[in-house]
Amino acid sequence: MQRGVAMFGSFVVDLTTRQRGLPVPGQTIIGSWFKMGPGGKGSNQAVAAHRAGADVKLITKLGKDPFASVALDFYRAEGIATEHVLIDDAHATGIALIMVDEVSGQNQIVVVPAACMHVTDEDIERSRPVIESAKILLLQMEINLDALCKVIEIAHNAGVLVVLNPAPAASIPDEALAMVDVVTPNESEAQLLTGVEVKNEGDAGRAAEHFLKKGVKNVVITLGAMGAFATDGARSELVGRLEVDAVDTTGAGDAFNGGFAAALAEGKDLFEALRFGNATGALSVTRYGTAPSMPTREEIFALYRANYGE
Repeated sequence: MQRGVAMFGSFVVDLTTRQRGLPVPGQTIIGSWFKMGPGGKGSNQAVAAHRAGADVKLITKLGKDPFASVALDFYRAEGIATEHVLIDDAHATGIALIMVDEVSGQNQIVVVPAACMHVTDEDIERSRPVIESAKILLLQMEINLDALCKVIEIAHNAGVLVVLNPAPAASIPDEALAMVDVVTPNESEAQLLTGVEVKNEGDAGRAAEHFLKKGVKNVVITLGAMGAFATDGARSELVGRLEVDAVDTTGAGDAFNGGFAAALAEGKDLFEALRFGNATGALSVTRYGTAPSMPTREEIFALYRANYGE
């Protein structure tokens, strides 16, 4: 029986600073705060889905180094099983350097995925039972592309619904895209992948059409301050940004994707899941950090009901 969300993707240790403004090339500025913690798009999305109520099976790859314990300790504290985590003897655990403007909440990020860019065929075969038994497979672009394509094919052939968050944006073979059920770029990723500058709902629809023509069945584009857009080719909907007091936008897209996948896993349709993901992402920006900022199911439902009703 297929159930829950399998996440195959990255873990990195977030090294985060806060300061007034963001440095320009050649500039050094003094920060006011630093924290080390769990991150990575895949890991963040898995945590978001777990807190949103999904049964999550997490597959990621860590090095044999002290940073690996940041991941394992955090997952155990969260109640996320670690038996599917892969260990790499030759490559380090990934890291992300994150600078957050404490005035605007905007950020700059550099990611070094390290071990997560060295997923092997053996790793994939070891993970096959987890992939094939999932209801939803949640993917990102912080693992090596050849592995990503193989994992998509395994899930597709097993009848698992494939959700691909194409971040960081990179070229994806058409044959792999045709096996994706939902693609979830943000506006800048959509532009890089389609050539359509996304500034409004009409632009989002034109960018979505590019993916639909490639064989993707559903398209969701997160639009920052404009909210989020979804289409299944027959119906389209834009949901507006929910009004919250934002302090840190880092990880908002990951929160959206985790909440979205959790909603799909429990049987919500594309547009219900869109609203659930929108509420999840909105709540995440009201606190600092990435994985630790992900809201609980109770918090998400409270905001969902306040804005969308039952």
